[in-house]
Amino acid sequence: MRFAVTGGAGFVGSHLVKLLVKEGHDVIVIDNLHTGKKENLSEVMDEIEFLNLDIRDYQSMENKLVDLDGIFHQAALTVVQDSFTNPEEYHDVNVNGTENIFKIAKKNNFKVVYASSSSVYGHQEIVPIVESARRQPINPYGKTKLDDEFLTDKYSEMGGRIVGLRYFNIFGKGQTLEYAGVITKFLDRIKERKAPIIFGDGSQIRDFIYVGDVAKANLMAMTNNISNLLVNIGSGNAISILDLGKMMIKISNLDLELEHKEPLEGDIKKSQADVTLAKSSFGWESKIKLEDWLKEII
Repeated sequence: MRFAVTGGAGFVGSHLVKLLVKEGHDVIVIDNLHTGKKENLSEVMDEIEFLNLDIRDYQSMENKLVDLDGIFHQAALTVVQDSFTNPEEYHDVNVNGTENIFKIAKKNNFKVVYASSSSVYGHQEIVPIVESARRQPINPYGKTKLDDEFLTDKYSEMGGRIVGLRYFNIFGKGQTLEYAGVITKFLDRIKERKAPIIFGDGSQIRDFIYVGDVAKANLMAMTNNISNLLVNIGSGNAISILDLGKMMIKISNLDLELEHKEPLEGDIKKSQADVTLAKSSFGWESKIKLEDWLKEII
């Protein structure tokens, strides 16, 4: 099959591109290299078509996105703290850019599988979080992802085939501060034999999901016959940031004490996915456990 991947030089996108190539698909990668890096695709660059394009450039996108079986839309600005200082840019890229993808897909009858986010849920008292939970984002980034979901409803009602994957905290090789940033930061500190820094008391809980599992979720959602769905993509398990820090120190065998700083603005307190719908809809569930990966990487 022939697919396009926006943001294909980024963390999640590059893992997805490599999976698609491995599975024998033809792949067009679209990335403006704002945060993505060509090095992420070095091992498959000879097997893909790479286009340096911005998803906000509708005409260029429309000219290039032809004769496809589907579009995987991963391109976005994702740093929560930056979204407070640049809300207009975040809306332009994450919402206007996404609508361009939906328009082109609807016009050409391409299926879209795109990256939504657990950020749409905001603060939730009841966890694990089911897809029907009230959506109440607490930061501008989460708001852009909720606006994308409104667009999903709009274009689905017009006959578009769109599946939105609400990613929880993604980790894995090549991860950046934008994705599961706390793991990256803790690893960097431990590498320097310094104590991990926790913002707040560390009671925040997170659901960490391996990037390879996320890539597989994208492919399974695309090749399944589901047409319209918003679904959680997480491990279904939760760990507090405090316990994560303790686990990583223990694995490192270093004698370190966790440091604490003031809480971050827009930091969600409880985030854990109910993954029942993903399993029942297209047979997906996570395979790689966080602790096993940390033991290997540390």
